[in-house]
Amino acid sequence: MPAPRFVIQQHDATTLHYDFRLEVDGVLRSWAVPKGPSTDPREKRLAVEVEDHSLEHGDFEGVIGGGRGTGAVIIWDAGTYRTLDEERPMGEALDAGHASFWLDGEKLRGGWTLHRTGAGRKPQWLLIKRRDEGADARRNPQRTQRRSVKSGRTIEEVARGGSAV
Repeated sequence: MPAPRFVIQQHDATTLHYDFRLEVDGVLRSWAVPKGPSTDPREKRLAVEVEDHSLEHGDFEGVIGGGRGTGAVIIWDAGTYRTLDEERPMGEALDAGHASFWLDGEKLRGGWTLHRTGAGRKPQWLLIKRRDEGADARRNPQRTQRRSVKSGRTIEEVARGGSAV
């Protein structure tokens, strides 16, 4: 069985943010991360849980038109992941409010934790980099690695071009 995938889509909708998605049980479980993931373990990034998306949605790059979510989208990072919890599957860990996993992406590698801090209509979580070889307090991949891993374009180039890839 192939490793489940993750995708991080930079999305310039009402505000610029990053959609962090993990493949779990046939869907992409999703969180909006306003500042994007940090490679500094001391930084805890807000991650607001949003609705699940289809696996196909993780391949989308282009411009979403009309309605909620209108704006340009790039695939900022993508790869596979594995759970670090040997006791329970990822879906159960997320349902319990705490999941640790290892990302193997083109930009991000290493251990991460998602920890739910509140319930409600849009539960809030913290996305935290674990202390490992992928941790780097000086690195800011959102600023230094701005291009899509799919097309090589920036979010601005996609917005100007207007087409889906």
